[in-house]
Amino acid sequence: MMQTVAMTKITADVEQILGAVAAKIDSAAFTSWIRPLQFEICDDVLVLTAQNQFSADYVGAVYSNILSEVAQSFGLNVKIAVRGATVVAPIANDNNVQSYVPAPAQTTCATKSDAFDAFVCCEENDFVLSACKKIAAGSVSFSPLFIYGPAGCGKSLLADAIASASAGRVVKMSGGQFVSEFARSLHDRTVFAFKDYCRNCDTFILDDVQSLSGKRATCNEFAELIMDLRANGKNIVLISNVAPGNLNGFDRHTQSLLASGLVADMVAPNNMVKRTMLLRAGVAADVADAIASRIAGDGHLVGGVAMKIKTYSELMGETVNMDVATRLLSDTLQKSKTPIAMVKSMCEKLGVSYDAVCGRGRSRALVMARQIMMAVLKSATNMSLSEIGCVCGDRDHATVVYAIAQIEKQKKTDLVLAAQINQLIAEYK
Repeated sequence: MMQTVAMTKITADVEQILGAVAAKIDSAAFTSWIRPLQFEICDDVLVLTAQNQFSADYVGAVYSNILSEVAQSFGLNVKIAVRGATVVAPIANDNNVQSYVPAPAQTTCATKSDAFDAFVCCEENDFVLSACKKIAAGSVSFSPLFIYGPAGCGKSLLADAIASASAGRVVKMSGGQFVSEFARSLHDRTVFAFKDYCRNCDTFILDDVQSLSGKRATCNEFAELIMDLRANGKNIVLISNVAPGNLNGFDRHTQSLLASGLVADMVAPNNMVKRTMLLRAGVAADVADAIASRIAGDGHLVGGVAMKIKTYSELMGETVNMDVATRLLSDTLQKSKTPIAMVKSMCEKLGVSYDAVCGRGRSRALVMARQIMMAVLKSATNMSLSEIGCVCGDRDHATVVYAIAQIEKQKKTDLVLAAQINQLIAEYK
């Protein structure tokens, strides 16, 4: 009878402890990390058993203070164990004895004076370039600076330029590196040293933020890092391929945190930028003029074209003229687009059929796609409004004028739509 009473008391204590912990931790974090643990009380010690070493390390690193505080209120000490392991490790961590050395990363060679010279800027990207130069010059009020845009628009190049031009200590990581280094610090029990390494800087730069998608523990650590850095007046630069609100695998709190500073979009390279990049790489002026408009708006692709031409010239010992370039780049150069071909291509990108666009359908998605195409053709070509209406299903002049006016109005309040249209315009110019 006495044994039954004792067991009931211990069970009740465990439930009370769980309730006390739940009151101090976010519900999602409690469900993900604390609830799966097995709680036992043995000789005035609260033993938490995790399913694997990673969970044990993470709980011990992130929630040690809360767990210890709750346990002490019940007169207990705390230890954490891994299921099937014989060794029980205390969850306390002494930050003074931890050391963390990041994995070696490539460094840029640009000096502070010419760090931004490698970036060829078009008018649409003047704003984001100015913001990057401002943040490299010193502390700013708009941190975090969140830069997003399509692949090949120069985001990583600007991140490297900021890292080279900034005074003080700069920590620059890719999203994949942040994930792996955080996991390694948990495994090596150096998570507090990793935290200190990321926070002990004047400028923190993270490229490819979308790589953290779906990794809840890493996202939580990342959100805490951003809040701590911002609270201490540090500069933060974040690079992504989409706007904060369109990041998948991030909770609303993290999305709003990423959007709390200056959000700036970048557009793909236009013909002027592509021509300048080719000329800087040593491509002959007549060849650069001819092929710039036939290369997709992707800086990586333009760099590959320039490298191919340069390498061919060095290996074959001959100058690459237009005939040679056309043959050499037959798998890369785009064929000249007719207006109908451009409309069909935009139909694929916008997820509507060409027949539907040319038909009389009035669904909201179809009307929006049709209006976007008209606005893009107006800015990217020399077509008249009547010609634009003709290739979009024989619409009259007034319909085209109304469609373009509607799009221009929406672009002022919808930055995502504006970026999408700017990218299409750059591609079809």
